[in-house]
Formats: sequence, structure tokens, C-alpha cells
Amino acid sequence: MYIYPDNLKSKATMWLWQLKDIGIIGVCAVVSILALTQAGFFLPIVLTAVYAFLTIRFEDTSIMDFIRYACAFFFTRQQFYEWRFTD
Repeated sequence: MYIYPDNLKSKATMWLWQLKDIGIIGVCAVVSILALTQAGFFLPIVLTAVYAFLTIRFEDTSIMDFIRYACAFFFTRQQFYEWRFTD
């Protein structure tokens, strides 16, 4: 089911993914199936399944977004704390 973006400002989604993610998952799935059938190599299909799981969107947020925000908060962005006693 295709869900049209709200007021043309949000990104288009299909089922539980954004259309960009569906394209990436589709291309990776084709490459993964080729690797599995031709070389018997399972890692690409596992990575594709993990990516598909991490990009599932509920209420405009995904697990990958949460991980990205958490890494930015704890590791990459400087946190500024000001300790001051005020009367």
C-alpha cells in the first residue's frame, strides 16, 4: 500500500519503509541472492535482512535513526554542561 506524503512535505513511504530504503533493500537483495546461489556466501543476505529490519519506520522514526541519534549524543557531539550555584 502506497501512502502519499502529508502535504507533500514528508517523505513517501510504502508499507513500513521509505521508498529510498525499498530501493536499497531491493538492489542488495538481488546482489545477495546472486552471492548465495553462485558462491554459497550467506553474509550479504544477512546484512540485507539486518538493514531491512533497522529501517522499518513507525510514526516517522526507525531503529537506525535512534541508533544514529544515540551515537551522536554519546560519542560524536560535544556535550556542554554548566554547573553553577544560584541563589
